[in-house]
Amino acid sequence: MTQPPAPRIAGLRALQAFGLSLSALSLGGFALLSGAGPSAAAAVTPGQAPSFTLLIAGRDIVYCYYRQPCKDQDQRTGLAQPPNTDTVMVVKVQGTTVHALNIPRDTNVGPFDRSRSVALQKINSQYFAGGPEALVKAAETITGEHIDSYVIVRTDYVERVIDALGGLDVTVPEPGIEWIDNAAGVNLNLAPGAHHLDGKNGVLYLRVRKGFGDDYGRIDHQKQALTQLAGKLRTPQGLAALPTILGGIGNGVQTDVNPATIAALRPYLGQMKLSFATLPTDDIPGTFNLAVNRDRLAQVWGDVPATPPNPDLKVTVVDASGENLGPALTRALTALGYRNVQVTPAPRSGEASQVFTQLDVSDAAQLADTLNLARLQGERFPVGPGEVGILLGADAAASLAGLKGLGAPTPGPTSP
Repeated sequence: MTQPPAPRIAGLRALQAFGLSLSALSLGGFALLSGAGPSAAAAVTPGQAPSFTLLIAGRDIVYCYYRQPCKDQDQRTGLAQPPNTDTVMVVKVQGTTVHALNIPRDTNVGPFDRSRSVALQKINSQYFAGGPEALVKAAETITGEHIDSYVIVRTDYVERVIDALGGLDVTVPEPGIEWIDNAAGVNLNLAPGAHHLDGKNGVLYLRVRKGFGDDYGRIDHQKQALTQLAGKLRTPQGLAALPTILGGIGNGVQTDVNPATIAALRPYLGQMKLSFATLPTDDIPGTFNLAVNRDRLAQVWGDVPATPPNPDLKVTVVDASGENLGPALTRALTALGYRNVQVTPAPRSGEASQVFTQLDVSDAAQLADTLNLARLQGERFPVGPGEVGILLGADAAASLAGLKGLGAPTPGPTSP
C-alpha cells in the first residue's frame, strides 16, 4: 500500500491513542485521523480539551447487477440495490468524556407524515436521498444535537480494518446464526459459542440481525465488538495496522473532519472515557417506523452522574477472563457495599471487558468509573431491571490486574 505523505505520518502515536477513545465507536473514526477532507468547525480553546460532535455511519456497497458491485461506488443511477446506512452513530466528545448514541435504522426523521413514503422517512434512507449532508441534518433533527462533521464508511473498508487488527472474537448465542443470501453472496453459518472471525465474516456478524432478535439486538452486539476492536489498537499489531486504517480516505471513507481538532486532543487522550447508548424509541402504529422518545433519551444520553453504590442492585459478573477473576471481583464489590453479586463462569473470551445495562444507567456509570471500563447501555443486553452486568474478558488480566492480588479469602479459625 502507498504510504501517506509525511505530514499525515507525523504523530502516529497520538493518532493511535485518539483511536482508542473515539474510533471504538465506529471504524469510520479510524480513517478520519489521516486529516483528509475539508475542514469542519469544532470548539477548540487553547488550554482546554476540545468539544465536538461527530456523525459516523456505515453504508452498504452498491450493486449494479446481480452480485456485481458497481465500479463507481458513488453513482446513484442504474442501481440494483441503493446504499442504505443501517448503522448510524452520533458521537459527542466533551472534554475527556466520549459518548456514542446509536440511532436505529428505522427511526423516523421528524413527525411521521402518512401522506409521504414510509421508507423515505427513515434515517437509513437519508444518505442515498441527499448525501452526507442530508444524513447529518436528519440526525440533528432526531437527537436535537448540532453535528460538527461526519464520517461515512463502506463495509469493504471495515473488512480491511478488522483483518489488519487481527480479526474479531465473538460469542454467538443459541441457537447460532445462519444467514444465506445468494443474491448478495452471503453465507454465514456460526454455531453457538466462541468464534474468531476474519474481516469478511466479522462484517457479516456486525450486520446480521438473526440470532440477536432485532435491530436493537444487533446494535448491542455491535457496541461490544467495536469496543473490542478499539482495545486491539493498544497492541503492536494495532500500531502496525495504522497504514491500512489511515489509507481509507477515498477508498471506502468520506469525511470532512478538521485535523486541527485531533491535534488539540493530544494532551487529554489518556484521560478519555467511553460510554455507549441506544436511542430510545416508540413504535409508530401501522408502520415499522420508530419515533424518538425524548423523555427517555435524556436518561441515557450524555453525562449520567455516577451515584453512590446501590446496595440492592443486582450485579451479574460474567467471568470469561480465563483467570478466574470473578470471585476476587465479587469480594471487591462486596467491600464497596454491593450485597447482591453473582458470578457466572464462561469460557475464556477475547471480547473486551465492559459494564453493560439496559435502563440502570447511573448505577452502571458508578461501576464503570470504579473499574475504569467502558459503559454500554442497550435494549437487548441479558440483564433485567435493577441489574447491571460486568463482562470480564481476557483483557481483564491486565486491565484489572489488581484483582489477582486479592487472592482467595483467608479461612477463619476453626472451632475446637
